[in-house]
Amino acid sequence: MMSRITWPAVAAFAALTALSACTNPYDPVQRTVGGAAIGAGAGAALGGAFGGWHGAGIGALAGGALGAVTGAVTTPHPPPAYYAPPPPAPLYAPTY
Repeated sequence: MMSRITWPAVAAFAALTALSACTNPYDPVQRTVGGAAIGAGAGAALGGAFGGWHGAGIGALAGGALGAVTGAVTTPHPPPAYYAPPPPAPLYAPTY
């Protein structure tokens, strides 16, 4: 039997997973915000596991800052635009 907190956690994880695909990987602002959120969550979890409540706060701040910098720095350049070649001339046109 699952505890009362497990179902909201599973629902939150499913929502975050579904919404994580709604980003532009070539936008540095979105990557910075995403990196900060992931870093803050991971930092809070690790800091809370090893340092208690104070460690969670410090871990969230440090992880958020490191995640934001990493997200901004690792933003790739967008791929070059594709320009389709012009269509071939129609066969019924007279050639001179």
